[in-house]
Amino acid sequence: MIAELGQFTLLLAVGLALYQTIAGYLGAARHAPALMDGTRNAALAQAAALIVSFGALIAVYVTSDFSVVSVASNSHSMKPLLYKVAGAWGNHEGSMLLWSLMLSLFGGLVALFGRRVPPTLKARVLAVQGTIGLAFLLFIALTSNPFDRIDPAPLDGNGLNPLLQDPGLAFHPPLLYAGYVGFSITFAFAVAGLLEGRIDAAWARWVRPWALAAWMLLTLGIALGSWWAYYELGWGGFWFWDPVENASLLPWLAGAALLHSAIVCERREAMKAWTVFLALLAFSLSLLGTFLVRSGVITSVHAFASDPARGVFILAIMLTAVGGSFALFAWRGPMLKANAIFAPISRETALAVNNLLLTAAALAVLVGTLYPMVVDALSGEAISVGPPYFNLVVGALFLPLLLLVPFGPMLAWKRGDIAAAAMRLWAAGGIALLVGIVTLALQTRGPWMAALGVALSAWLICGAISDIAARVRWRGGMGVALARLGGLPGAAWGSALAHAGVGVTLLGIVGATAWADEQIRAMKPGEQVTVGPYLVTLESVGAVTGPNYSADQAVLRLERDGDLVRIMRPERRFFPASRSTTTETAIHTTGHSDIYAALGERGEGVEAWTVRLHYKPFAPFIWLGALIMAMGGCFSLLDRRLRVGAPSRRRAAPVAALPAE
Repeated sequence: MIAELGQFTLLLAVGLALYQTIAGYLGAARHAPALMDGTRNAALAQAAALIVSFGALIAVYVTSDFSVVSVASNSHSMKPLLYKVAGAWGNHEGSMLLWSLMLSLFGGLVALFGRRVPPTLKARVLAVQGTIGLAFLLFIALTSNPFDRIDPAPLDGNGLNPLLQDPGLAFHPPLLYAGYVGFSITFAFAVAGLLEGRIDAAWARWVRPWALAAWMLLTLGIALGSWWAYYELGWGGFWFWDPVENASLLPWLAGAALLHSAIVCERREAMKAWTVFLALLAFSLSLLGTFLVRSGVITSVHAFASDPARGVFILAIMLTAVGGSFALFAWRGPMLKANAIFAPISRETALAVNNLLLTAAALAVLVGTLYPMVVDALSGEAISVGPPYFNLVVGALFLPLLLLVPFGPMLAWKRGDIAAAAMRLWAAGGIALLVGIVTLALQTRGPWMAALGVALSAWLICGAISDIAARVRWRGGMGVALARLGGLPGAAWGSALAHAGVGVTLLGIVGATAWADEQIRAMKPGEQVTVGPYLVTLESVGAVTGPNYSADQAVLRLERDGDLVRIMRPERRFFPASRSTTTETAIHTTGHSDIYAALGERGEGVEAWTVRLHYKPFAPFIWLGALIMAMGGCFSLLDRRLRVGAPSRRRAAPVAALPAE
């Protein structure tokens, strides 16, 4: 009965999404309050129906109801409870239901907290959201129903992919989907604004909280996925430029550009067309990522499905949404006239350059990701575009971007003074230069570009501190300065934290790649190897048993300068249900560096085991920086100005804004 309840509420959500779509468009076109209210109620009801449906899916996983095909294919009675729950979205069908649930929740939030948005615009936003939701719900109901039954039911299930049986992967998909789907709201506002002919400062302020929330959630989702790849896959890396990784990076880059562009649109009513373009692009890239992961055109640890029919359905959704929205933009975009004039040296120009570089980086990643697939489809020739291309091209675009980031907040609107901005940043520049010189002195063997990366990191962090210091203006005594510090708007703290977070992540990337030490040895018990400043001794390898696996576990003695630091226990696990083997690494972190151990296979006929050891300086800063960036997004969302009226130069223009929830 639980599965039937989930099926019923799923089909109910299809009907509600259809009503939400029709009532929203008709209500806005006819200015009919009853229909527009019905749109709001349908959005809330659709969210409630999908909450029940997804709750039912989790229930059949927790109770191990193997008469449901999805449960039999992706769960097992011996799995720990956490992974039974995570199994609900650790497969194609469940992940698509989670996607639709997230979509409906964002629509419900607009319905609940969009009371200050003009009724017709709000109705159109919910209609666009309903259209997207209807498309994905039909996709689930027709091709990917998670509640399909099987008769007779098997005695046990196949089990979840062992690589996904990890706490990081339990929470990574919901965060990532929330980020992807969050951009559907900015997309809906863009389409609704074009239909209504309303793209102004108020519109930008309504868009910005949703863009912030989506970008923040996507940042956390990407960081969690990177962390999982680092400690679970056993190869010691945190990013491989895998097509699925790139699929999440693309909307993140477009979303970062959208955030900066929306500020210009809000404050100066400039870059209107560009802001709308980015709002459409960010969600279009999210749809592209959905297609890549679920169409079978790529193979990856975290790719779902290989059924061409599903891929064609998603491709049709993507082409309709992207093609239709950009056709509308081509029609209505020329009418978006900018009202502001600004000098070549100004904050507007700095943000425009920021946008161009971020968008160019997204284009470079997109080309590198799709080019091998296009060549394979046209000629059958298998080629690959690997890290050397991405590191070189994206690095070349990010270098000027990172150099310019601290200047943006220091420049005035309309007309800036580059000399005055440089004077405010002299301390940050001096510290960055000193850090670069010290790095060169300490690392005489190179690599030389690493010193530039560390200097850039210091430049970003100190530039963010200089931004806060310039806003406080330490004059009038400490009490006055502290009062100003406490009175700074949330957006000021958010911007500074986000920029500093980029600097911290950059430091982690440079340290973990430039100065890493890797040792791969066939070791017998009692043998030792030096990695970085540590001495590692393999003491023994023995068998252990887990809840649904058996494992070989190594005991490694980690020493530094003759003192015991830690006993590390990496494992090589075997899962009988899926007949597969995984690596469970052991990581010792000091807060500023990691020592990383992974156990490989036993040598044939010898008592020796392959042991992979890594020393990763500054590696924890990669994920610390992402947390700081996300914290910056939280501070910006708390800014009171996102909950009050938007500035306007026309008396007749609305002065309300969407609450930042």
